[in-house]
Amino acid sequence: MKHNHDLRCEDLLGNLSNFIDGELDEGLCDQLRQHMVGCEDCRVVFDTTTRTIYLYQTTAMRPDLPNDVRERLFDKLNLDDLKNKNA
Repeated sequence: MKHNHDLRCEDLLGNLSNFIDGELDEGLCDQLRQHMVGCEDCRVVFDTTTRTIYLYQTTAMRPDLPNDVRERLFDKLNLDDLKNKNA
């Protein structure tokens, strides 16, 4: 596996939330993007995290989502602490 040696996987993972939220300076964002070009593991973590956030925001919080579907979704995403709060 080829890695960008300017950043380690731990650097990406430590900044992942801020990176996704757009709260990092553009230079660091560029470095993180470049790291993901050569690191499939980090790319998978990033893709999975962003897809999970998108799924949660667009599906889980819909008021018309049947409770059984919401419960299965929250179980799959390990969001038990939010399941009862948003039911």
